[in-house]
Amino acid sequence: MSVIVAPSLLSADFTAVGEALQRIESSGAEWVHLDVMDGHFVPNLTFGPKMVADVRARTKLPLDVHLMISEPERSVMQYIEAGADYVTFHVEAVVHAHRLLQQIGAAGLGRGVALVPSTPVSAIEHLLDELELVLIMTVNPGFGGQSLIPQCVEKVRQAAAMRRQRNARFRISVDGGVNRENAEQLRTAGVDVMVSGSSFFKSSEPAFEVQTLQGQLIA
Repeated sequence: MSVIVAPSLLSADFTAVGEALQRIESSGAEWVHLDVMDGHFVPNLTFGPKMVADVRARTKLPLDVHLMISEPERSVMQYIEAGADYVTFHVEAVVHAHRLLQQIGAAGLGRGVALVPSTPVSAIEHLLDELELVLIMTVNPGFGGQSLIPQCVEKVRQAAAMRRQRNARFRISVDGGVNRENAEQLRTAGVDVMVSGSSFFKSSEPAFEVQTLQGQLIA
């Protein structure tokens, strides 16, 4: 199966979110990625649950909500109620990760854990059986438009190896600097979901961009 492409609204024009969603839907991309930043866990601010709820009202595509926030357990219910389909939090930002995963799972949502580039995959080994999604950040989170850190591709391989060893079913997602030039390398490493921000929204041919990331076309 081809990988899932999840364009990130972080790279869209926030004054034209409706048009951005139309662009995503017409491109053939399967998910919408929403980066929630609090200016504390990462050095930037984006949006909160109202944006998620407003996006939910405008599209039927699955919403992949990435909480780049401190103490995500304090506000996770707001994002669940706003209409997220997947909620991913950073293992670096929470003490009781297993409890938070149980809460997300009890609501019927896909459970995800994210890792910044400096956190090894081994940090979540004890959680892998509780996950639907492992998000490996391939840039230091907080800003769009960065270049992929090559060493993070090895983390994808490690996560894929753990998945095989445990016969687990979680998807592996990458976020940061994903583009046509590195897509094949990421697919080969074991990626299932590619979050695409700048490369998607700057492309003059978004459908071609999606198909290239999926591996259906050659760049």
